[in-house]
Amino acid sequence: MKQFIWCHLYAIRKTMRTGCRIFLLISLGTQLLFAGALTGQTAREVKIDVQLENRSLQDVLTEMEKKSGLSFVYNDKLVAEYTRLSVSANRQPLSVVLDKLLKNTKLSYLQKDNLIIIVEKETPRTEIISNEIPIQQVTVQGKVTDDKNEALPGVSVKVKNGQTGTSTDAEGKYRIAVDPGAVLVFSYIGFQDEEALVGNKTVIDVVMQGSIASLREAVVIGYGTQRRGDVTSAVATVKSANFVKGPVLDAGQLLQGKVAGLTVATPSGNPTDGSQILLRGNTTLFGANANPLVIVDGIPGDLKTVAPEDIESVDVLKDGSSAAIYGVRGSNGVIIITTKRAKGTFANSVDYSGYATTQMISKKLDMLTAQDYRDQIKAGTRLASWDAGGSTDWLKEATRTPFTQVHNLTIRGGNATTNYLASANYRALQGIFRKSDNNTFSGRIDVNHSMLDDKLKLNIGILNQTNNYTRNNNGDNSFNGWIYRQTVIRNPTEPVRKENGDFYEQTGNFDYENPMALLYESDGEAKNVNSRMNATLTYRPINNLKLSALFSYARFNSNKGYAETKKHISNIKSGVNGFASVASDLSIDRLTEWTAEYTRSFNAHHFTLLGGYGYQENESSGNYSDNQDFPTDLFGYNNIGLGEGIKNQLANISSYKTESNLISFFGRLNYSYEDRYLLMASLRREGASQLFGAKNPWGNFWAVSGGWRISNESFMKQQRLFDDLKLRAGYGITGNPPKDGFLSQPLIGYGDYVYTNGKWSRILVPSTNANPFIRWEEKAEANIGLDFSMLRGRISGSVDVYNRRIKGLLYNYEVPSPPNLYRTTTANVGKMENKGIEIMLNFIPVKAKDFTWNTSVNFSTNSNKLISLSNELYQTTTPYFTTGAAGVPIQTFTNIVTIGKGIGDFYGYKVIDIDDNGKWIYEGRDGKPVNYDNFAHAFEDKKVIGNGLPKYYAGWNNNFSYKHFDLSITMRGAFGYQIINSQRMYMENPSIQNYNILKSAYDPVFGKKVLNVNALEFNSYYVENGDFWKIDNITLGYTFPQIKNKYLKGARFYVSSLNTFVITKYKGLDPEVNRLGLNPGMDDRDKYPSVRSFTAGVNLNF
Repeated sequence: MKQFIWCHLYAIRKTMRTGCRIFLLISLGTQLLFAGALTGQTAREVKIDVQLENRSLQDVLTEMEKKSGLSFVYNDKLVAEYTRLSVSANRQPLSVVLDKLLKNTKLSYLQKDNLIIIVEKETPRTEIISNEIPIQQVTVQGKVTDDKNEALPGVSVKVKNGQTGTSTDAEGKYRIAVDPGAVLVFSYIGFQDEEALVGNKTVIDVVMQGSIASLREAVVIGYGTQRRGDVTSAVATVKSANFVKGPVLDAGQLLQGKVAGLTVATPSGNPTDGSQILLRGNTTLFGANANPLVIVDGIPGDLKTVAPEDIESVDVLKDGSSAAIYGVRGSNGVIIITTKRAKGTFANSVDYSGYATTQMISKKLDMLTAQDYRDQIKAGTRLASWDAGGSTDWLKEATRTPFTQVHNLTIRGGNATTNYLASANYRALQGIFRKSDNNTFSGRIDVNHSMLDDKLKLNIGILNQTNNYTRNNNGDNSFNGWIYRQTVIRNPTEPVRKENGDFYEQTGNFDYENPMALLYESDGEAKNVNSRMNATLTYRPINNLKLSALFSYARFNSNKGYAETKKHISNIKSGVNGFASVASDLSIDRLTEWTAEYTRSFNAHHFTLLGGYGYQENESSGNYSDNQDFPTDLFGYNNIGLGEGIKNQLANISSYKTESNLISFFGRLNYSYEDRYLLMASLRREGASQLFGAKNPWGNFWAVSGGWRISNESFMKQQRLFDDLKLRAGYGITGNPPKDGFLSQPLIGYGDYVYTNGKWSRILVPSTNANPFIRWEEKAEANIGLDFSMLRGRISGSVDVYNRRIKGLLYNYEVPSPPNLYRTTTANVGKMENKGIEIMLNFIPVKAKDFTWNTSVNFSTNSNKLISLSNELYQTTTPYFTTGAAGVPIQTFTNIVTIGKGIGDFYGYKVIDIDDNGKWIYEGRDGKPVNYDNFAHAFEDKKVIGNGLPKYYAGWNNNFSYKHFDLSITMRGAFGYQIINSQRMYMENPSIQNYNILKSAYDPVFGKKVLNVNALEFNSYYVENGDFWKIDNITLGYTFPQIKNKYLKGARFYVSSLNTFVITKYKGLDPEVNRLGLNPGMDDRDKYPSVRSFTAGVNLNF
């Protein structure tokens, strides 16, 4: 069976590829066919087919909503009493069907735009014959609005303990005749009931306050949505209104400090960099997937696939039971991004948002100035030759005051049959350093069309993104971090240029280069194009059954060029005589997913059954070439063949191509009984090309979770404290494939050259050992959670406790050769554990007429442990391995991963004091002090001197509104970790003369003596407490009320700051440093400094 599947993989791939192309052509044609001016439809114009028997009114209205494409609004309390209704219609107008349906009820309906509002019929007055003097009734009228002054249609208005009642119309207005002593009760779904005594009043306007509407919000899960109240897994949702505001680098930064357990860091100020995301700790050593899976509108992508301004909401699937439906891709959690989509409920509109931003370096190192140099020369502590006669602030020379602008335009239109959304986004980001930028233009179209009496629906999405940025290095990064280091260590007395205009250089100083020359004697650019076309067909052949087919084609193309002139330091030092390189990369992703979903309700039971098949493939290729020794600088990298390096065998050329695929079969069951007992179970079976030839190339990934809504039990009916109380528990299995393919097979590669038969020939040598037992890494995760809402939503939150166990960790083991062909074998042996607690609390401390304060607090912990790396067949030679690098000239590792301990430990010499001569005193192997001259500085002398992963994370978000003003403040922090301050490690030694150093180099160590050791080293003195609390994002806005303009419907202006203020004892640039990989916690001396941003923006609705 396995052989059959893999043998036919090629045929399946070709079939899917052809099918995607044909379907996309049909979809594009359909889009053009139905493009044009569209207007809304009335209930008389919309015709539907519907056949339902003995169903609740709510079920009937839900089905009619699907058939008509219009949105239905009603009060649950009004429709709940009608449980056995039947309706039959064949291509009849919706208005006729509604009239028949509601004829024998107390309900009626009205239409506003694309909304059908179910309201209560006015109770006819009955004349009663009595001997008593009749009470003269009064007519009361008014308007019902929410706390944002928006009219509420369909609000139930009843006399308390009476039969008289009515409902508000489309404008939120009502009119009712009642006795003067009556009390009116206003009720509406998602809002608190309001009461008002009539008395002698004839006008009663009511402002209704929201209650626990969040329980009815739709939460996006894998291949569908659920009511938040029905979710049984650890899932968090952040809406666009609560996003971080300002010049965020990608979608990840929108979530900073918003989700418990989700760590989002931005350790770099580079405009081309992105955010670093870690969800519930590290789960792999050398597996293929180390980051959460990112899904954009149902299709795999990344955090930069769409512009942040184009995102409607983000859902985070945190635990194994929620992520297992994505199988091997969901091992590190899933981030589901939902963009602004086309909907038939929107009126034609145009929305514009734009902002302008400037930045400053959040913190600068306090280095010696030119005057400090001259004072030292005068004092005799520095040679006079170090004064070059100038006075240069090198950091100021290399930086600027940047100007960033972002513009976003969104156009919506259509009706219930055909609707569209088109958006354009332009992001021109300038970095704080010169020749540091990132420019992106994105265009996106989303079109929906309904056919065959709304049984068949087509959605088409087209995304195109062009991106370009300046390059000043030949690596993968846009900005050369080496430039920043040179601005810091450069002699401040040296001029930028010589008298002849050339850049001033000191070639005799090791690793010492003019940063301005690095910037301006090089030139480079990257041009990227990311495009995606997708189409989804949804067919409903019968009631409750939905069939869907998704096709997606994504293509990323990158072209890069880089050149150095003849005056570049590479020529001055090495005689390169001009250098140039070009590179291109192409990545194509094809995806198709077919699903069937059946939903059924009967009596108190409700279930949804999902089944599906998926096929995904990636094809990547690229090439690189460089050359040197050019006759002129005029062509840069645009005429690379002109260099003489090819002839002199000094040029390089390379290319690559890879292909991978993933086949999936999946299913899920969601069940609920009486809205009290909830169950979710899923299974996904997958095969990946990385495991081709292995004995077990397929994996089964299952999950089960359950929920108990305690608040719906009979014994909770009389209590008034909890609005909702739900206990949930889940367990799920996910996987992670190897990075490399064909590890099950013995591979050979080309090795060194040998001289044979009169010529040099390259020989073939073994490159891997075969391991037919290679398989997935497997993560099993248990999660227990509690969701609650109290005091009508004034207090709500969740608590989660989780335990992740990963087995079959991939690791490279040293093996004897012979008998093995190669010296290492990759095998699934290791075990790792992550466990922690997550707490999210939401409060509404103040909710008055003009002032509201919403606040939320989140807290999380995570502890990691590597349990094992050995079994009966494969064993490590040592119970640890080292990783990380301190850099030149210290040249040592920085981190150690030890079995039985967690990832992130720093391993170096532990200093405990300094002697009277200014030399280190260490803690020896036996724990006793050892003087510097007697210390061996051996591996055995090193100790664990810190850990770079925080133990605790916290966030505090506040939103204030006063009349038309709004203020949001986001704060977050990390605690219980350390940082290697590499700036101090390299620049806090007063013996250094040939580089600029920190002023703190002359401070007494431990308050005793100035350091008097020539050699630099990595020791505990340079490991600092990294705890911090950031007042991160502050936004103040004003929404203009009641704009009386024919064209402008709404306007808002705001100002904001990002990375506003930090409270920390850390002496470096920013305590927010790298937390990913196996060597977290290093504050890199070549980093792009963190920045503080100030923004002014506007939102307009036309």
